[in-house]
Amino acid sequence: MKVAIYSRGVDPEHEALLLTLLEELTRNHIKICIHKSLAGANSAINVLPVEFSIFGLHEDLDDSIDLIISLGGDGTMLDSATLVRDKRIPIMGINFGRLGFLASIRKEDVYTAVDAIANGTYIIEERTLLHLDSSAPLFGEVPFGLNEFVIHKRDISPMIKIHTYLNGEFLNTYWADGLIVSTPTGSTGYNMSCNGPIVFPDSGSFVITPIAPHNLNVRPLIIPDSNIISFEVEGRTEQFLCSMDARRELVEKDVSLAIKKEDFPIRLVVLNESTFLSTLREKLTWGLDKRN
Repeated sequence: MKVAIYSRGVDPEHEALLLTLLEELTRNHIKICIHKSLAGANSAINVLPVEFSIFGLHEDLDDSIDLIISLGGDGTMLDSATLVRDKRIPIMGINFGRLGFLASIRKEDVYTAVDAIANGTYIIEERTLLHLDSSAPLFGEVPFGLNEFVIHKRDISPMIKIHTYLNGEFLNTYWADGLIVSTPTGSTGYNMSCNGPIVFPDSGSFVITPIAPHNLNVRPLIIPDSNIISFEVEGRTEQFLCSMDARRELVEKDVSLAIKKEDFPIRLVVLNESTFLSTLREKLTWGLDKRN
């Protein structure tokens, strides 16, 4: 078996955990491929008698890779998704960051995680991606997102009007600071912060949530993910912002945009004892009541 390890970089306080992970993988006869961000000349891993290869790009992840381990927070998990793309390599997130909703495995559970890899006692969940089609090239080779696609006004400019259509049929004009189209995975992120609903990962839906709408009768909307959602943006400025997960583009207002379900999913690894409901309770203190 062979695993790849990706991180944006490991803080000194987490170096011991990284070394432990590498030692445990080696002890279980698992081959290791490390992202170049972890394999610099001054890296702590160079002191270990551990063999590993190095990768840097999506093209370097070949068919020999059985799983990729993401070390960091949810942003690192999103980076991992752009590396994996359509190769269907499962991603295991070990949380070296803060909240860790996607990177759901605690850093204290490194031994448990390696044991699950070695014995194949983990669960793979397939998560829907959003795909962007546009009349101008946006987001390079990765016009997809795991969490959300957002249209937003620029900085302190006035609100914008977002004419929105479902499969070509007019839905609504949103007078707002912006509009979020979220996957079920992203429903616990920016969508939730803007009072959008939390949606179960396997619900087969998208959530459309306005950001600071200037209408009392506009609310978030859940739609089947078989819909194509298209937009025309109108405003007093010539440009607006688009974001796909953590990546941003400045877009001319005459550019046409459409969101649909991506042709391939991202596969996330969860341990047997981890469920969506338990993560809600643990990470978001869902239903916490001091009276209980």
